[in-house]
Amino acid sequence: MTGSLVLREKMYRAYLEFFEIAETKRRWNIFNDVPWEALDASTGSQQKTACIEVFCAEELYLPDYSAGGVALTRSMFGAAWFQACWSYEESKHGLAFREYLTRSGLRSNAEMAAFEERVLSKVWRLPFQTCRQMACYGALQEAATFLAYKAQKDKAMNEGDKVLEAIFFFLSRDEAAHAGFYRAAVELELDEDRGGTLADLAYVIANFKMPGDGLIPDYQERLLTTGAGISARTFLERALLPMLRTLGTSRAELKVAMAQLSAVSATAASAPALAK
Repeated sequence: MTGSLVLREKMYRAYLEFFEIAETKRRWNIFNDVPWEALDASTGSQQKTACIEVFCAEELYLPDYSAGGVALTRSMFGAAWFQACWSYEESKHGLAFREYLTRSGLRSNAEMAAFEERVLSKVWRLPFQTCRQMACYGALQEAATFLAYKAQKDKAMNEGDKVLEAIFFFLSRDEAAHAGFYRAAVELELDEDRGGTLADLAYVIANFKMPGDGLIPDYQERLLTTGAGISARTFLERALLPMLRTLGTSRAELKVAMAQLSAVSATAASAPALAK
């Protein structure tokens, strides 16, 4: 990852602010803060099990997420240290889901082992190849995950499931913080190179999909049937458009950036033919 000295210093400061808030206001303990004693196995259902499994499967690719992210950001302190902190926080998410499935009796240890083997038979790879593009992706992906987890928290609260309510409260709060850091990183990139960053953002939006899409079998159908997903309208109105407002841009400006990017790509593609 490259960047000016100004960008590198600002990224460090953004991480320091993120980390201070995480350490002083947002840390939670999976053993003490989740009311496991309130777990009621009789409230389990196939739909609930399948829903938690979808989330758990997506979190299980953490080794791939971490390896790809660290390799991409290792030369910029703020971005790389955020990646390390992000990995720690996300590790608790997967662990919480796994513990819920086994402690509730919805899945046995043997079933979880087989489940993990199936999931990890495939490898997640970076969907975009630059740190700036991945910051754009992270801002969108984390916002979408926050919305999905918050919806599950509200559902658990309505159903009186104190354990899932607590789990999704802590996880959704983490996801919101992660999305906030990525948005801050994109803002810094906009200050450094507005045109290039807008082109990257437009490209990421046009090619966006969640991490499990293409890895977890029947991913979209599972999201729909289990209630684990969010609608395209929710994503647009509560993730994408608020992010654009925060960044001080608009769909109109992104369309211009995308058109310019398409023109450059078309010119590059036709260059070999013109050379002949």
